[in-house]
Amino acid sequence: MEAARHARGMESNDKENAMLDAALKTQLQAYMEKIQLPIEITASLDDRDSSREMLALLQEIAALSARVTLIERRDDAERKPSFRISRVGSDMGVRFAGIPLGHEFTSLVLALLQAGGHPPKVEEELLEQIRALDGEHVFETYVSLSCQNCPDVVQALNLMAVLNPRIRHTMIDGALFQEEVESRQIMAVPAIFHNGELFGQGRTDLEEILGKLDSGRAQREAERIAGKAAFDVLVVGGGPAGAAAAIYAARKGIRTGVLAERFGGQVLDTLAIENFVSVQHTEGPRLAAALEQHVRSYEVDLMNLQRAARLVPGAPGELIEVQLESGASLSARTVVLATGARWREMGVPGEREYRGKGVAYCPHCDGPLFKGKRVAVIGGGNSGVEAAIDLAGLVAQVTLLEFDPKLRADGVLQRKLASLPNVTVITSAQTTEVIGDGQKVSGLRYTDRSSGASHLMDLEGVFVQIGLLPNTDWLKGTVALSPRGEIEVDARCQTSVPGVFAAGDATTVPYKQILIAMGEGSKAALSAFDHLIRSSVPEALAA
Repeated sequence: MEAARHARGMESNDKENAMLDAALKTQLQAYMEKIQLPIEITASLDDRDSSREMLALLQEIAALSARVTLIERRDDAERKPSFRISRVGSDMGVRFAGIPLGHEFTSLVLALLQAGGHPPKVEEELLEQIRALDGEHVFETYVSLSCQNCPDVVQALNLMAVLNPRIRHTMIDGALFQEEVESRQIMAVPAIFHNGELFGQGRTDLEEILGKLDSGRAQREAERIAGKAAFDVLVVGGGPAGAAAAIYAARKGIRTGVLAERFGGQVLDTLAIENFVSVQHTEGPRLAAALEQHVRSYEVDLMNLQRAARLVPGAPGELIEVQLESGASLSARTVVLATGARWREMGVPGEREYRGKGVAYCPHCDGPLFKGKRVAVIGGGNSGVEAAIDLAGLVAQVTLLEFDPKLRADGVLQRKLASLPNVTVITSAQTTEVIGDGQKVSGLRYTDRSSGASHLMDLEGVFVQIGLLPNTDWLKGTVALSPRGEIEVDARCQTSVPGVFAAGDATTVPYKQILIAMGEGSKAALSAFDHLIRSSVPEALAA
């Protein structure tokens, strides 16, 4: 939403930025006019600057609508500063502990609207599932205001708390409540606690949360998918390549389906996008939302949160089968593989054991949790150097380790890195082990490739930035893969299996860029359509 864009970048400890400027007030007032039912904002305050800043923000919000009442509390037992949003006459459990600016400003606006009776843009089936949940569910989500993955979690749990009085949710700004972060040993955000126990870490959405709470949902969804008729084009993957393929296929008027483990793919984890031609600047989650909206504007059967397990090619003229991990299977006349890539792991002892406990892959999301600490960045390409630059403004010391004898990042980034006093660069360094105390990272061991000497470095965080790995393990032995595991394709995106096409970061096409993936996805869909036309014509006529 436009109002949220004006608020992004504000920090919770900056009193001046808590005051809404004229442009933001105008945008926000337009949204506040959509509030249909009276709501109360109950602020829990103390004498700290952060409480005064939060109160100033809430006073300005309340002044924008006659349906909003602000109540101040100083003698209650709630976290301070925090505030609760509730519909008058109801027991609604939506609370923000901290000042929800930055990426969380949208979460605040949506909570106000939904508490005020404005209908959410969510499928009715999901809404009914929320209302039907039994038991008491107390959720707490620790976030950083610079985290682009956190708002989806906060907004999903807030909506659940609005719809079901047995659900309570509190968003907690980890930077403001550092003691809680330390005591709960939180080293990655979003960190979700359910009834006092860790429920999950990292990006998740409403469907995934409901799937964990409702044990029968996965089976019902598998049964529903298994009953679907064959598709003309089945796209496996929901990133930019998959979305483009689905749109181009649907525009041809043919039966199109999309099977996605996480619609949006790695774009969801991208903070700033400044090379998307004709759009000077956008952010990954916003682009992913626009892609989904565009796909859903056509008659596309979008099956999200489903993971492909096996591709079963058919004989010439027969259907191709895609088997899912849920046990269901789908069939199609053609398939477009657009499964994308994931962060490459170091593959050293301790990495997986301490993932989310000091080992991280998103400096924008998790960086604020390491304020004043010592961290290492693994990787000297653009991603690694950019991560080191960003972290240098937050942490006490950054050590960048690069395997090669020199950094591979662009010159302008290297010059910026060299200007930072709290950054050390070590080249020809091979990371061999992540060290920890069983609960969190305490160090890292690396080998000097020039001398062969082993070194132990004391630190609290390790940020891995060493490139991407294609999501093609499930295709081994079915389609031809390169030595790097990428799907081999020709100029028409055709794989080694007739009727199976591929596009995007999972393929051998060079330059893993959003714009290139979209173009390849479009090409793959057009090639699939051409294949369908030719295969439906008798061989004598096709010749």
